[in-house]
Amino acid sequence: MTSKEIRQKFLKFFEGKECLIIPSSSVVPENDSTTLFTGSGMQPLVPFLMGEKHPQGKKLVNSQKCFRAQDIEEVGDNRHTTFFEMLGNWSLGDFFKAEQIPWMFEFLTNRELGIGLDAKNIYVTVFRGSEDLGISRDNEAVELWQKCFKEKEIEAKAVDFSEKDGIQDGRIFYYGEKKNWWSRSGVPANMPVGEIGGPDTEMFWDFGADLKMHENSQFKDEPCHVNCDCGRFVEIGNNVFIQYVKTEKGFEQLPAKNVDFGGGLSRMVAASINNPDIFKTDLFVPIVSEIEKLTSIKYDQQPANFRIIADHLNASVFLIADGVLPSNTDRGYVLRRLIRRAVRYGKLLGIESNFITTVSEAVIGIYKNVYPEVEKNKEKIFGELKNEEEKFRKTLDDGLRELNKIIKKKNNNNEAVRITESFGSKSGDYVNAISGKDAFILFSTYGFPLEMIQEELAKFLMFAHEEEFKQEFQEEFKKHQELSKTASAGMFKGGLADAGEITTKYHTATHLLLAAMREILGKETYQKGSNITAERLRFDFNYPQKLTDEQIKKVEDLVNQKIQESLTVEMLEMPKEDALKIAKVSFDSAKYGDVVKVYFIGGSLSEPEKSFSVELCGGPHVKNTEELGKFKITKEEAVSAGVRRIKAVLG
Repeated sequence: MTSKEIRQKFLKFFEGKECLIIPSSSVVPENDSTTLFTGSGMQPLVPFLMGEKHPQGKKLVNSQKCFRAQDIEEVGDNRHTTFFEMLGNWSLGDFFKAEQIPWMFEFLTNRELGIGLDAKNIYVTVFRGSEDLGISRDNEAVELWQKCFKEKEIEAKAVDFSEKDGIQDGRIFYYGEKKNWWSRSGVPANMPVGEIGGPDTEMFWDFGADLKMHENSQFKDEPCHVNCDCGRFVEIGNNVFIQYVKTEKGFEQLPAKNVDFGGGLSRMVAASINNPDIFKTDLFVPIVSEIEKLTSIKYDQQPANFRIIADHLNASVFLIADGVLPSNTDRGYVLRRLIRRAVRYGKLLGIESNFITTVSEAVIGIYKNVYPEVEKNKEKIFGELKNEEEKFRKTLDDGLRELNKIIKKKNNNNEAVRITESFGSKSGDYVNAISGKDAFILFSTYGFPLEMIQEELAKFLMFAHEEEFKQEFQEEFKKHQELSKTASAGMFKGGLADAGEITTKYHTATHLLLAAMREILGKETYQKGSNITAERLRFDFNYPQKLTDEQIKKVEDLVNQKIQESLTVEMLEMPKEDALKIAKVSFDSAKYGDVVKVYFIGGSLSEPEKSFSVELCGGPHVKNTEELGKFKITKEEAVSAGVRRIKAVLG
């Protein structure tokens, strides 16, 4: 089946189970300071899985755009990508295991209603339990799966410790908490009192035993099991059953239990065509074809290079469409890295002229009818990609010249041509050809990536002690603070928005800030982005020129005035159509459901026109502005043409 067919069938299937279709959230998370990107279908739903009421009800389904920066280095094999679509359905205290497991089996195996996969190639995993923690083995899930397989006349033997002893003719496999458990804090032993979590059951597709022998020979002598990385088995879906709460006494069953399902669309398509290479699905073939046209090389000749380019430009299109711009910090740094890696791997394929907008045209063609924002922002996307590619090509030329100068100097003024003995002994005990400090200068001055510096050294057989080299580079990197604290602290993990006291205050303060700017700068001032940490708020807005000192002071004074007035903060759920009559927004309102939350600061719910601030929002807020303390703007700067940024703190 095609990706379009599977996506539509999934949504229709669960709509038939009374699940309401909700829109995909942005790949840039809202009201979440713990992560730079939306990394799973679950992520935007976590507050509701934790107990908050969802305005659209208890049964939901969608296809969510996802991006995982931590997977950049994994891209190049046949199944890893940074950008992907995750099909998901949820029960917020409604249906549970007895419904979800048979439904998923039906969707996977029924040709008319679902994908129509052969059940003989489907294997599942379940939670083996923990005697130490008093959490039972998930025998209920096992029995439900066995019943499903029996209907297909398949014996579903349950096997434990397959990671040590192999498959043993099993169909269902028990695994521990690292593989088959979900909670915000990871394994159950780490859960604090009051946190909820539960076991999960994952579904795998078997692409054939022969793959283990020839594609990944390093695994040929190890026990074969579904969770190994040999490539034979690929996870196509995961049901999470949130059924426990941690108490002082241990783990107790929740009265209202939740279901979260997530499945990678590209992997489901790969299973439907029984090809383990997701880059041979219709989600990538048009992109790969464009790259082939630009080179004299076929995909199968250098698949890893093709995959990296295809994935990175796929991701770049969606990041830019959702408001990310190339820069040296935070999300912008990740985007810049993706684009530059795509250019770099294009050079390895012999592409010496600008090409990424041509390839990205294919990306937009694939997704424009599913995610209209990529077509709507086409001009912006192409402009940013073209500009970044041109800058990086110049950077590469300048950086290579400078690197050659450094090498030449260290080689007693001789040209840098395949030399080894100048830098070490014949035995291979080489000293560093250039220092990590030299590498950082190339990076900070020319934007020349560390991995490319190492590759250039390798070309001339100048080998560096990798750990020492990287450590010295990182020390220089930290000194100059080229990355923001959020990026360098590893803010690529998904999770619940930090609803702690200080970030809640900062979130409320952004509402006051926007209202004050609209009053001082004009009613056409809108939010263009925000980021909140425990140290500060960052707020982007549209404005054609730099703010004067007087304007900044007026905005700051007005916010502090409203804080001192001790205004109440109230929330009302209402139809989106009504909400948009009283709260004007600059973003695409389609990403909100039919019922939305509206926060009023000052005034009253009965007289919203008297409120100082009225905004659609799903984030945490204080009850009264007096809780915020003193508001201080610390910086005002440009972000891009027509977009400014304010940074502020509370004291």
